[in-house]
Amino acid sequence: GKDYFTIYDFVKAHQHFSDPEWDGEPIEPEAKEPRPAPTPPDDASPPDTDPDPKERSKKIKVKLADGKARTIQHMMVTSFWHPDGTPMSAQQFMEMLFGRLPEFFKDEDELRAIWSAPDTRAKLLAGLAEKGFGKEQMAEMQRIIDAEKSDLFDVLAHVAYAAPTMTRQERSALARPVIGAHFDAKQQTFLDFVLAHYVSEGVGELDQEKLTPLLRLKYRNSIADAVADLGKPDEIGRVFFSFQKYLYQAAA
Repeated sequence: GKDYFTIYDFVKAHQHFSDPEWDGEPIEPEAKEPRPAPTPPDDASPPDTDPDPKERSKKIKVKLADGKARTIQHMMVTSFWHPDGTPMSAQQFMEMLFGRLPEFFKDEDELRAIWSAPDTRAKLLAGLAEKGFGKEQMAEMQRIIDAEKSDLFDVLAHVAYAAPTMTRQERSALARPVIGAHFDAKQQTFLDFVLAHYVSEGVGELDQEKLTPLLRLKYRNSIADAVADLGKPDEIGRVFFSFQKYLYQAAA
């Protein structure tokens, strides 16, 4: 009667299993002659039939304490652990995260405000890590809720408020017109470059310590060219920090 199992894989080999270049394409099983079924006694009840695995749901609904349901991957490999070192399910981890989030923000508007600035966002992530919700665990939660191409903001908003997620590409596309209205053409060109890295790599590209590497990459190690285009270092920092609030503002 079981419909799932857990594999403890400490070297992450399971991540290769869906890679055809590593694992190859699935091989069709060889046909075998069916064995005759034994004749059941007259008083035997019909045997239970196990449903076709393909027909089983690949996702399940998890209802949290607010009464709203979240969808998570059913057959997902997880690596969540209680503070005492015992493993926990994805549902248990989500429930624990849901219970802790009110310690960090009171509503979605406050979460947006915190997440919109690199310094307060970093403090939030550090606080979550101290409670057992670190980078690896949050990345796993992205996979669990099928939001690997989304921002971690979407993960937190989804767990806390059952908010729908969007991809980083979608978020960037929605924000571009608003960003373009607040910055000049050269600043917009640099911010388009930043957004491309954000879409490709994730929210870590918007961290404060990423500004100088992004400038060096964009201007081929010529900070003088960056200053000529974007203004003095203080102005460049203001542009980099201030544009992020438009990326996370609520949709009209």
